Amino acid sequence: MTRAERFVVSCALGVLCVGLAAPAAVAQPIPAHPRDLVYEDLAFEPPDPAAHRHELSNGVVVYIVPDRALPLVTVSVVVRTGAYLEPAGKAGLAALTGGQMRAGGAGELAPAAFDEEAAFLAAELSSSIGNTAGSAGVNSLTKDLDASLDLLFDMLRRPRFDADRLALARSQALQQMERRNDSTQSIEVREWGRLLRGAGHFTTIPATRASIEAITRDDLVAFHREYYHPGNFIFAVAGDVEPADFLSRLEARMADWPAREPVSASVPAPDHAIRPGVYIVDKDDVNQGRVVIGHRGTMRGNPDRYALMVMNDILGGGGFTARLLTRIRSDEGLAYSAYSSFGFGTYYPGAFRASFQSRSETVARAAAIVLEEIDRIRSAPVTEAELRTSKASFVETFSRNFSSAASTARLFANDEYTGRDPSYLVAYRDRIRSVTGDDVLRVAREYLDPDRLVMLVVGDRATIEAGDPDNPEVSLAGLAGGEITAIPLPDPFTMEYPSSP
Repeated sequence: MTRAERFVVSCALGVLCVGLAAPAAVAQPIPAHPRDLVYEDLAFEPPDPAAHRHELSNGVVVYIVPDRALPLVTVSVVVRTGAYLEPAGKAGLAALTGGQMRAGGAGELAPAAFDEEAAFLAAELSSSIGNTAGSAGVNSLTKDLDASLDLLFDMLRRPRFDADRLALARSQALQQMERRNDSTQSIEVREWGRLLRGAGHFTTIPATRASIEAITRDDLVAFHREYYHPGNFIFAVAGDVEPADFLSRLEARMADWPAREPVSASVPAPDHAIRPGVYIVDKDDVNQGRVVIGHRGTMRGNPDRYALMVMNDILGGGGFTARLLTRIRSDEGLAYSAYSSFGFGTYYPGAFRASFQSRSETVARAAAIVLEEIDRIRSAPVTEAELRTSKASFVETFSRNFSSAASTARLFANDEYTGRDPSYLVAYRDRIRSVTGDDVLRVAREYLDPDRLVMLVVGDRATIEAGDPDNPEVSLAGLAGGEITAIPLPDPFTMEYPSSP
């Protein structure tokens, strides 16, 4: 008998033995319909951030969530920096700095050698800088933790900013610019930001050929020197670690690295006066129109946050149970997806937006339905079934925020970074449960304002304005009250517009 045959026989015998040894299963009554299934209440208590919070001798905060299921460690660093700190005329500097900290080599290792060492250790290293924060991190096998931490700290403290890698990054940035006007999605994101936050806000000031070419290696070195020091770091650590041991490793690696004062500059809020109306970007090489309708939202600390979450979930955030998707996709077949979101800003108000993509001829019909549903949720109470489904969804998916030790540690670190009171984690589900139908109607009337709505359409203007011949009573011009503002496509390298919207 071959080895393979012996393996098959042994497996079969094992299954037989298990079957003989197992007690007979107790028959359970089968419900007549899935809706009759009964589930036990989910018992879950969120972990306490304070139980995982540590502070090093230099004041650096470290969150550690052990998980010894696998011999792996994840170390993430939140960095107090961001594109909002870029000097004038240097748009793109933050993103280049963050990317080149990883790509350009570090410490004694040139880029290729740094890459090779990371690959040898099977360590995944990353670094980036976004609008309002930077991040860095490493995933490592436990046995290689010290060597992987050495690479991480070389990247954080001694990036080489290799000239050849920087030249390559500049070239890639220019290639991406060339395609700026190719995708309706990228056009929508860009123009929606300008309509809501203005062309002068740091989130809407684009990198150009001139700004990218003006960025030198010295600029990257200076930006890194200014913001990358222990005083701007918050660590999130998860995996196969013992907290006291790991803290001692961090202490050793920062013993001679001074922790200066953290960044004190505040993130600027937009001062743009939004002009409600219908705006269109003509892109005649596509057969679908991309539409977003909305206005400014509110702040994260707003006490109406939970009622607004439920309201938006019923309107368009709840997937196949939401009104927008039910009407626009399921009932009318006008779009594959339609959804809404209500943004809660950390540094300035977020945005309410309802979005969909539809055939050019049916864009106006679908947009009209969005407006009807906004009016409906402001005019009449939601049903008890809608309210129950929405609240249950938020309550029962709450535990997903803590689905892994790494996601838990990152959540705690991000809340520390933005100064969020961790008590919201304990109160979250009770506050969702306390939302009533009257609350939903009240916040819909207070926070959704049809008179302030901005509608942005990206697509083939002629076909979109011609509308659906089967439903001529609905037109984009009618929705706009006769006035549609055209937004021309800018030069992709200079971002200069033929005329300003």
